[in-house]
Amino acid sequence: MPGKKINGHPLLLLDNSNMNLLFNEGDFKCTNMTFEEAREIVGMYDKNDIILCFSHPDTYDIIFNYLNIPKKDYEYRELKNMEVGQDGIIFKKYITPSESQPIIHADGVEAKKIQNIYVYCVHVTRIK
Repeated sequence: MPGKKINGHPLLLLDNSNMNLLFNEGDFKCTNMTFEEAREIVGMYDKNDIILCFSHPDTYDIIFNYLNIPKKDYEYRELKNMEVGQDGIIFKKYITPSESQPIIHADGVEAKKIQNIYVYCVHVTRIK
């Protein structure tokens, strides 16, 4: 229900940089999810009940500009633990070397493709 915390805890938005830090204590259930499911879960929470737990601008760009997750002025906070019953969405980046490395010319300068970036979403809940 919009405007209410679920299980009394804010939803955490995470990425590769901080997810392991939060898993240092407790038991967790992780489930892969679609981008649509991630959008729906974020939509269930009020803006004030979502905490952004990463500061990488590239992750921010991927989530809000490419995956179409609702872009709001979410509070940023570094956390060290998830609470029992708390949910989070991890936006995991998977980077591979480019199989082809074409060179393009932009603004009179050469640029070379070196990586492919993939993103998938994981729903995480601390159960104990």
